[in-house]
Amino acid sequence: MARPYTLRSPYARYPLTCRPGTSDLYAFWQIFVECEYACLDDCVNPNLIIDCGANVGFSSAYFLSRFPQTAVIAVEPEPGNFGMLEINLRPYGSRAQLVKSAVWSHPTELVISREPYRDGREWSTQVRECRSGETADLRAVDIGTLLDRSGHRTISILKVDVERAEAEIFSRNYESWIERVDAIVIELHDEECTRIFHRAIATLPFELSRSGELTVCKKRSERIETDRAGPLV
Repeated sequence: MARPYTLRSPYARYPLTCRPGTSDLYAFWQIFVECEYACLDDCVNPNLIIDCGANVGFSSAYFLSRFPQTAVIAVEPEPGNFGMLEINLRPYGSRAQLVKSAVWSHPTELVISREPYRDGREWSTQVRECRSGETADLRAVDIGTLLDRSGHRTISILKVDVERAEAEIFSRNYESWIERVDAIVIELHDEECTRIFHRAIATLPFELSRSGELTVCKKRSERIETDRAGPLV
């Protein structure tokens, strides 16, 4: 197996490690070349970012570099991805809290699905609830629990890219925490996920926009109009 290699970006404070022959390079391209999360650069002094579906840590590294005072909770279920997440976020120290789990509507036992989804590559890993007689791969965590454990009152940015698990997250048990979120950036994977998500936020004061594959939801009072930040110096 070919050895991992190092990637650098002016939008990442530290070098990043990529596995050859995986989806890692495509994720790097989306985040650091296409800059799809630049849609959040006008968020004002975010304190807490929760990265649901953190993959190998590129999105978290972008947030930690762009917002030097923020704390990030990065949640990723797939063991290989999580190993890379640890490598890529280690330079950020205690600002990055890593959680080897999957976000769900409630704490429950999950397995990593062996059925291929989308392109079947590393960034397309799905989870599902255990069936009778199955051994769990991990225990799910819900967003309310992550927020309560963080010591913060609100989530400044909630990033969600969880390969259809958003349908579960926003279908129930979201009422206790969703009003405590200032901005949501989410990839909605099909019409059902889109319907469930929009129903969950229907009564909340979010302004909606698009950034590539992402749906961006911001409360008007939580942002200022600025040009996108330039490279780190």
